[in-house]
Amino acid sequence: MSKTLLGYVALALVVVAALGLVLSDSSTAPSGGRVDVVAAENFYGDIVRQIGADHVSVTSILSDPNADPHLFEPGTRNGLAVSRADLVIQNGVGYDSFMQRLEDAAPSSGRIVVTIADVLGVRRTDANPHLWYDVPQLARIARAIAAGLERADPGHTADYRRGLHRFVASLATLRRGVAALHAVDRGRPVAYTEPVPGYLLAAAGIPDRTPQSFARAIEDGSEPTPQAVAAMTGLFAKHRVAVLLYNAQTVSPITTRIQDAADRAGVPVVGVTETLPPGMSFQQWQLSQIRALEHALR
Repeated sequence: MSKTLLGYVALALVVVAALGLVLSDSSTAPSGGRVDVVAAENFYGDIVRQIGADHVSVTSILSDPNADPHLFEPGTRNGLAVSRADLVIQNGVGYDSFMQRLEDAAPSSGRIVVTIADVLGVRRTDANPHLWYDVPQLARIARAIAAGLERADPGHTADYRRGLHRFVASLATLRRGVAALHAVDRGRPVAYTEPVPGYLLAAAGIPDRTPQSFARAIEDGSEPTPQAVAAMTGLFAKHRVAVLLYNAQTVSPITTRIQDAADRAGVPVVGVTETLPPGMSFQQWQLSQIRALEHALR
């Protein structure tokens, strides 16, 4: 056999070996030994980390506590992360519509996508999208995330189930916090600049008196009508609400005016956020807001 032919044979063997390696890798655990997860929001990313522990590598896209999530535009880095992801966690119902654009730009038949709105059966376009404030549904959300991890990495199913059990057990503190809110509120209504804590208020049985025309306009990034602003400020002047819940991540001259009106009327103001603050777990973040509301109601 000539040296040239031997060279071709050797090259062919290298190619076959390389193909065999690629085929082997695609049928076993995720590359690098960890599941690459992209969470559209950092609170979902934190839940993934708590459940998956050392078996996951998590990229959270929405994480800036000073950014308005409604104005967010993803960059090329986020697109690259989604293109490499084994598992994507997104909220749905229009809250993080940028995720669909990222997924469409990098189609993958092997990528698993968990949409929390679909998990909870929330499909109305006008539904409150802040699903992570729904304390009674958090265990269901966590189970869907754990199921996604199991599909992406079945070899560590037992570990993911243990992580899920720990997370669900930790939610007992939040449930007690919601019960305490219910006990201290005694049916007194509150208002908010945006429906960020809407599900939390519903779980605690706290009535909401926010003019929907006002809240919807703020959430959509449009200017509320003078009538809507007057109806909102009238709630404080006439002491029709016990607390104002203020979205600290969507600040505008109008929302500042509303906060000032509440302050002048002696109505306590409680700040809430849409993303997980740095240095806190999901549970710590939610519990701190629950306790701040409880303190204001007292």
